[in-house]
Order: sequence, then C-alpha cells, then structure tokens
Amino acid sequence: MRLLNKIISLSLIVFLFGCEKDDDNSTPPPNPTNVSFKFKSTIKVGGEGASEISAFDPISNRLFTVNVESNEVSVHNISDVYNAVSEPSISMSAFGAPNSVAVSEGRLAVAVEAPIKQNPGQILLYNTSDLSLIDQFTVGALPDMVTFSKDGNLILSANEGEPDDDYLVDPLGTISIIDLNDDSVTTLDFTAFNAQEASLESQGFRVFGPNADLASDVEPEYIAVSDDSQYAWVVLQENNGIAKVNLVSKSIESIFPLGYKDYNNPMNSIDASDKDDVNELKNWPVYGMYQPDGITYVKIDGVEYIISANEGDSRDYDGFSEEERGEDLTLDPTVFPASEDFQNETKLGRLKVTTTLGDTDNDGDYDEIYNYGARSFSMWSPNGALIYDSGNDISEYVLSQTPDRFNWDFEDNETDKRSDDKGAEPEAVEVLKINEKTVLFVGLERNCQVMVFDISNPTSPVFIQFLQQSYDFAPEGVLAVSADDSPTGKALVIISNEGSGTISIYENAE
Repeated sequence: MRLLNKIISLSLIVFLFGCEKDDDNSTPPPNPTNVSFKFKSTIKVGGEGASEISAFDPISNRLFTVNVESNEVSVHNISDVYNAVSEPSISMSAFGAPNSVAVSEGRLAVAVEAPIKQNPGQILLYNTSDLSLIDQFTVGALPDMVTFSKDGNLILSANEGEPDDDYLVDPLGTISIIDLNDDSVTTLDFTAFNAQEASLESQGFRVFGPNADLASDVEPEYIAVSDDSQYAWVVLQENNGIAKVNLVSKSIESIFPLGYKDYNNPMNSIDASDKDDVNELKNWPVYGMYQPDGITYVKIDGVEYIISANEGDSRDYDGFSEEERGEDLTLDPTVFPASEDFQNETKLGRLKVTTTLGDTDNDGDYDEIYNYGARSFSMWSPNGALIYDSGNDISEYVLSQTPDRFNWDFEDNETDKRSDDKGAEPEAVEVLKINEKTVLFVGLERNCQVMVFDISNPTSPVFIQFLQQSYDFAPEGVLAVSADDSPTGKALVIISNEGSGTISIYENAE
C-alpha cells in the first residue's frame, strides 16, 4: 500500500522484530455472553503482503502464514503466545506464488498459483513437523483458497481462473477435489451450467465478461465444508452466487444466485458519499450485490447455515472494466428525476457502480443502480435461501462505538473515505463454539477491525466487541483456535493483517 507509511504509528516501531504484549485498546460493551477476547501479542512478519492467511497446527504449535512479500510460507511457533519464535520458512520460489494455507492432522496444504496465473496451479502438501514436502498436485488456474474436509480425507481448492489484464485469456473457473485416500485429483468446471445462464441471471446471478460463457466467467473464491464432509459450498464472488458441491459424487449440484439488497429499505441504509462531510446513514434508490468473499459453515441446534462476509468485488482490467461512478451514468429521468439531484457528489455521484446492470428496458439509460457488496454478513440455508442479513448493523456499531473507524481508509487515515466504495468491506468470517455459545468473527478489511458476535440465536445476533490494534491494517484472514487445540488452554482468535504484515493474537477470558 503506497501510502501505508503515512499512518504507521510510533507504536509499531517498538515491536518491529518481536511481539507486543497486552496493549488492548478495544473496550468491549456490556457482555451478557461470557465471551470476551483480550489482546495478547502481535507478531511482525514483514511489510505489506507478509501476512495474508494463516493456519495453525495444534500438534507442533506452529502457525503457517502466506507471505507474498517474501514468496514463502512463514513459520512461527506459538507455544508461548507472548513470545512467538520465528522458524525457517517454506520457500515457494520453485513453484509460484502462495495464496492460501490449511492444516489437518499434521499436514499443511499450500495453494500456489503458476508464474503465469492463467496456467494450472498446484497444491503442495507438507509434513507440519519436519516441513518435508509429501506430495504435490496439479489443479485449475489460480488456486485462491485451499481447505481440508472435516474428516481430513479431501483437500479442496477454489481455482479462480482470472483473465489476463488484456482480457484475452480467460481460463475456466474450477474447483479441485484431491482425494488423499488414493491421491486422485478431480477438477470440476461449470460447463454443464452454460445452458442455465439466462435462468440464473434472472435470479440475480452475473455473467458479464466480454465474450464469456458462464463456465469461463465464474471465479471460485472461497470454500466452506459441512461437518460430515459430504458437501462444500463455493463462493463465486464476482458472479454474485454460491455453488453447492457434492463431495461424495464429486460433482457440482447447483448454483444459487444471491440476488440484490435494497438500500431503500430502512434497515439497509448506507453512507453513499465520501464528499458529503458527514458520517450518516441514509436510504438511497440503490441495490447492493452481495458478492461474498469469505464464507463458513456452522450447525446450530441441528440446523445448517452458510455465513458470508459480503465484501463485493468488481472487474477492472485494461481490457475490460465495469467500474463507473454514479455521476457518470445516464439515468432514466422518470426514475431519477433531475429535481432530486441524485448525481451530486454529496448524494450518489461518487458511488462506485457497475455498468453491467440497470438498463432494464435496453434503451441506453439506467433504470436501476447497483453497488458492489452488501456491507454486511448474511446467513444462508444450505440451498441458498437468505435466512438473515445484518442490514446496516456493521455501520451502526462502528458509528456508535468506534466512530473514528467509520468507512475508514487506512491508507489515508481518513474516516468516510470508503463510503463511496464498499464501506467497511467485510472480508472474512469464522465461527467457534465456546461452551454453549456459537461465536462469529467478522473481519472488516478497510476498517481494520474484527467484530465479535454471539450467534447462538442465528436470526438475532448479539454484538460482543471490536478487536483492533492501532498498527494492524487490512485483516485478510481470521483464524479461530478452540480451547482444546490452543497452546494456552483457552480459545484464541488469530488475525492476519495483509496491509501491515502483522499477526495479532487474542485469547478468550474463560
């Protein structure tokens, strides 16, 4: 981040080569849940890109972290969470660039994109004790996320298949299933769904790349796996959908379009401008595309839920871009009358929107406006029905408790700077069972915060606290460690911050 140095505080200097202890600047609100996380320490891995996604091995007490800055997987022993020990890293220079890591039963899986990212990528499998390479598997183009099935028998990778910058080469988006029982690799594509494109689009799915069919256009982003290892759900972020995968038959069963969020609903109000000089939520005639990034699976009282962090994402390449600002659209004057001055920069003029949706009658002007993401987290049924959305709760809690972080831009250290884009940008979600409670962590990339909720009642979450440190920027990965697996004997949440190259560790009080 080219402006990052502007906002790194002096507090960062004191721990540039080690850990900082118990400097919690986040006072939780009154908490009826008996869940409260306290800051323990921070590991300085490197600079920007040095700490993206982490995985923890309870056998060796090692933390494995994707370090793009050094093109390696960084390794730290956190047997003592106050004094993490840096150990020899795992170099990726012979393979490509790492994107994701996962751990299961003493094995580390690393997703690696090829030097030319439109070419097939690899999943590398290591022993977490001696860091020896056990095996390597060829998967689809740009494996962006890797995970194990809960029983440890399968490795799954979401292969994003992004185009090149000229948008001349656009590989298939795919999902790879590695069966460790026989070391077979099954890579699934979406060609069977090409015939369903029109039907899916009518329900809120997007296929919009130049000259692309559905199979080329989809970009698998993130994976959640059921407790019984029978199913997986894979986010198709840019396309605004989720695919359901049968892990027994190794087939894609369905695509669920996610539809759109109405910002005219009183519970969905947003701040749509970075130039209005006020941090205020209002209703606007705008729709949000959910477009999740991170998702996770949880079962509560026997009911299955898929939880999504509705970050949003656009395509902005030299060869094709869908991005525009509201002030540059030609709006239908009957829907958006000139007297309302919607395209003023203090209203919707600054809002980043897509040019691929909204001309409902094909007459050349826009009858509807669509913004990226939903500025929320959502709970979906296993078959894609929306059960709960947090509406404007993220913005409301930030405004009431940490107003200096409202739609904050950590690069410029300014509040309200991201109001015109995707707000706080919910990036990651993670769940953890603590005693009788189900706890949800929601990482906010731009606000540089993690929110903690009790979701034991899934349709009525209880906000618990914010987790933040003044020197942590752009949380990319949120990792929960149960008390049974924790080196401290208490539940941990480990936050990997891409912008600052730091990892911060928090521990539950009980």
